Amino acid sequence: MQDLHHNIKAVRSLAPVAVGVTGTGVTGKPVDRAGFDSVEIVASYGSITATNAVFTLTIKEGDATGALTSVADADLIGSEANAGVAAAATRTSGVSKNVTKRVGYKGGKRYVSASIKSTVTAAVPVSAEVLLGHPRNAPAAT
Repeated sequence: MQDLHHNIKAVRSLAPVAVGVTGTGVTGKPVDRAGFDSVEIVASYGSITATNAVFTLTIKEGDATGALTSVADADLIGSEANAGVAAAATRTSGVSKNVTKRVGYKGGKRYVSASIKSTVTAAVPVSAEVLLGHPRNAPAAT
């Protein structure tokens, strides 16, 4: 049996919070991936009621915490678009509301972070966790 528990570290980039004002959104803190060779960003979206709302996840990277820039599509596994939530004529739990989505990062920068914004002002809670994998020294601290 493979052991995932000792080979990952979960770090919160964006604590659960209302997405807020249209176009502004919320920005997560940078996560230091030193000592880990793989990254997965997991975004969670709460109960979205506005059918015209679009939630966009943006992943940033950098060698220093104060100089993060958007990740090139070539350095993602999956896409930011697929890790967001599109407008939907009818909201379905687990598909277009109350849903968790993910995108992988394969770039070489030390720091990564996630931000989420919406096309409408919303009290919808959102969050983002960064899963660090393939530790250079296992087991990874919990």
